[in-house]
Amino acid sequence: MQSIKTSQAPEAIGPYVQGISIGNMIITSGQLPLDPKTKVMSDDVAEQTTQSLNNALAIIKEAGLNAKHIVKTTVFVKDLNEFSLINAAYEDFFNKHNASFPARSCVEVARLPMDAKIEIEVLAAR
Repeated sequence: MQSIKTSQAPEAIGPYVQGISIGNMIITSGQLPLDPKTKVMSDDVAEQTTQSLNNALAIIKEAGLNAKHIVKTTVFVKDLNEFSLINAAYEDFFNKHNASFPARSCVEVARLPMDAKIEIEVLAAR
């Protein structure tokens, strides 16, 4: 198992790594929608969705992969009433990268770190 670290995604805010490479798989930690340069988070859930996905993509790119290698996502949301906005941004992300839609789980949670509206983790395969 090898840790993955990139300046193109926010640093871990606790005792964990941005992602790991193990065998043919890359697994990211949950990615908050923080801009890695400004450390700012938009209030808009669609923008948060895109930023979380971009952060996860930066990690798998560091391992030499791209969006087409994403096979599974887990999406944690604060409010499922915003699901249509999240879903539209999610769809746009994968369409923009000409990638197939991966398998996905989506769950509503009581609260996320830094009061984010969304957090996304990704599994990619070589």
